[in-house]
Amino acid sequence: MSFKSGRHFLQIPGPTNVPERVLRALSQATIDHRGPEFAQMARELFHGLQQIFKTAGTVVVYPSSGTGAWEAALVNTLSPGDTVLMFETGHFATLWRSVALKLGLVVDFIPGDWRRGVDPAVVEETLAADKARRIKAVAVVHNETSTGVTSRLDDIRQAIDRAGHPALFMVDTISSLGSIDYRQDEWGVDVGVGCSQKGLMLPPGLGLNAISRKALDASQSARLPRSYWDWEAMIRDNRSGFFPYTPATNLLYGLRESLQMLLDEGLDRVFSRHMRHAEATRRAVRAWGLEILCLNPEEHSPALTTVVMPEGYDADALRKIILERFDLSLGTGLGKLKGRVFRIGHLGDFNDLMLAGTLCGVEMGLFLAGVPFSKGGVAAALDFLSSPFQVS
Repeated sequence: MSFKSGRHFLQIPGPTNVPERVLRALSQATIDHRGPEFAQMARELFHGLQQIFKTAGTVVVYPSSGTGAWEAALVNTLSPGDTVLMFETGHFATLWRSVALKLGLVVDFIPGDWRRGVDPAVVEETLAADKARRIKAVAVVHNETSTGVTSRLDDIRQAIDRAGHPALFMVDTISSLGSIDYRQDEWGVDVGVGCSQKGLMLPPGLGLNAISRKALDASQSARLPRSYWDWEAMIRDNRSGFFPYTPATNLLYGLRESLQMLLDEGLDRVFSRHMRHAEATRRAVRAWGLEILCLNPEEHSPALTTVVMPEGYDADALRKIILERFDLSLGTGLGKLKGRVFRIGHLGDFNDLMLAGTLCGVEMGLFLAGVPFSKGGVAAALDFLSSPFQVS
């Protein structure tokens, strides 16, 4: 029987659950994207996004995926043959490197084991050794969605400053924006890359660039070809609330609603909620006797937890059982982690009971799959969730 009662549990780390308020906003009738009503909405959106990025700088919105926003960050600031310093923190950092190479950039790629974030000491050492100022940009994934590791951006910024290096600082905030504290201006980020389907609680389809004055200045001499991604055309038309080509009108309706939800809850409370759910999840994983992929507690992700399977057990076989029996989707292992890990997403529109249901599904699935584990993970999480919620 194909019919399944109840609601599907979408607990992958993005795309995330779209709230009812946002779904209703998405379903509104499309309006003229050259008219005054649209222009007013667009100006409100740009201001709201500045608050989420914590920047006074420019934010542009593309009809694109996060991959498009990656490309936009690179082509608007760099020239053919320029060198970018990147770090192998996981699957998505590796994909961003691939985009850079295809654009004709040179990438200094610092290898990693996918279990740690970017090491600020390595950043400082590498930049200090670059006497010729060959490196034009440092590109970091803030929250690596494939691993559940969050790099320490403030420490990385300080490392760049100690090295006295003029490189641009680019940050992928795709799974951190709206979920994890991110401070574009305070941390001296020149280009923040984001998208719609994670902490912003929308379907895929919007790519974001938050741009510093330094990055705008760099764009004036950048020589990589650009047309669709050109900041200049976007910024020129955005000043009056319009776009140089047809925007994703209904997704922008949804974005207006999701920004209002985040600001109504308060960003500090949003971030505390994510950290609380992450801690409850980690307590469950430890009680099960399973291993968390991220090795450094300072770098544990508030947005997702990646769990390592015992040797000889297939994570995708476990995921299949959980999906078929409990209608619960968990994230698969990506790249070289395929079959070795599963990912529990706890970001976006999410509360205590949703987490409790998710962890129940995982614990029952572990039992049905014959994975060696200790019962009591759900109980450990519930004990923690029963304590008062405090905003940090």
